Formats: sequence, structure tokens, C-alpha cells
Amino acid sequence: MKLYIVSTPIGNLKDITLRAIETLKEVDFVLCEDTRNSANLLNHLEIKKELFSLNAFNEKNKIEHVINRILSNQTAALISDAGTPLISDPGVRLVSACIDKGIEIIPIPGAVALIAALSMSGLPTDAFVFEGFLPQKKGRQTKLKELAEENRTIILYESMYRIEKLLKELSEYLPDRFIVVCREITKKFEETWRGFPKDLVESFPEKISKGEFVVVIAPKDWKVKEP
Repeated sequence: MKLYIVSTPIGNLKDITLRAIETLKEVDFVLCEDTRNSANLLNHLEIKKELFSLNAFNEKNKIEHVINRILSNQTAALISDAGTPLISDPGVRLVSACIDKGIEIIPIPGAVALIAALSMSGLPTDAFVFEGFLPQKKGRQTKLKELAEENRTIILYESMYRIEKLLKELSEYLPDRFIVVCREITKKFEETWRGFPKDLVESFPEKISKGEFVVVIAPKDWKVKEP
């Protein structure tokens, strides 16, 4: 009775680990966000498994079915569309429910966008806070005001639809904070921009409007070193 939390690539399919491949081959079925995306990965790995959709919209209703299958002596792997499951992705309810039922939870670590971005940001890594996606509407300004007082490195996720809005907000609420914007990490069109929010808004108004983004923000008292 086991549930494996399996990390998958965040873009480059070569980033799959040997242990992840081995696990996906051995489990009885695979839980995923989007069966189409996950089918592409499993086909690439030449692995044939039953794919069971478990996402933010149906997780609550499907947990009991999944747990009953695992309790019937089956093993399952939980994967996300990209990267490490449960990091700004669904799955928390399932894992908690499995723990309550005595099901063993086994992590299979691998790629995660926030750590990849932090490692190459050049900003302090000894203490950081991950906020994921900021609230789209209610509570967004309050959260930005809180982050303006944060003394640790801040990591945010943002979509291509709101990245320009976020940079403009950072120009307003955290104008003196050096930031690093990573686009499409590990993918073909991977790019990184470094600077202050206002400078990035003015320099790349169109170029940064596509892709998936990780934004790393310097601590409140951190200063750019002079060359």
C-alpha cells in the first residue's frame, strides 16, 4: 500500500531521473493532472500505464476511489504536468487522506522550477520564502505590502497572462528590490532577465509576455554589488 510522489521534468525531458522511470514502470496506475500531457511523457519513456485524472477540480471527489484502490494492494504514482507534485499543484488532500489511512508515502525527488531559478539567481539562498502564485484579485495588494517588508529572498510563480501586471506591481510596491525573471526554465526558449522592476518593464514589454515564469526577488536589505 504505497503512494509515490514522482517528480517529472519541468521542460527538458532529459531531466527525468532513473528512479522516477523505474517507479513509473512498477506502479499499477498513475495519477496526473492532465492525461494528455502525462501520456506524452509516458509515451516518450515507452511506459504503458493506466492514467487517472486527479486535478484541482475533481480531487476531492475522487480521493475515496483512489484510496480504495491502493488499500486493495495496488501502488500508485502521483505526478503533475511538470516538476514536483504539490508545489502550487493539487494533491495535498490526497496525501493527507492516504496518511490518515496508513498508506506509505514515498517521494521520488527531481526537478522543481523554484529551486532551479533560485540556484542561478545570484541572490541569497540561505533563507528564502516561496509564495507561489499571488492571489489574482482579493488579497493581492495586501500580500504585496507584506512582501515589501520581507527580509528573505522571495520566489514567485506567474503566468504569461499576468507577468507584465506583476512587474508593474513590483515597480510600485518593491521598486528598490533587485529581481531575476526566469522564463521557460530548461526549455528551448529559456531566458533570464536581471534588474529592477521598472527597468524590466521598460526594456522587455513584449518579449516577456509569453511562457511560464519564476520571479526571484532580493531580500529587503540586499544591495547590488558594484562591478
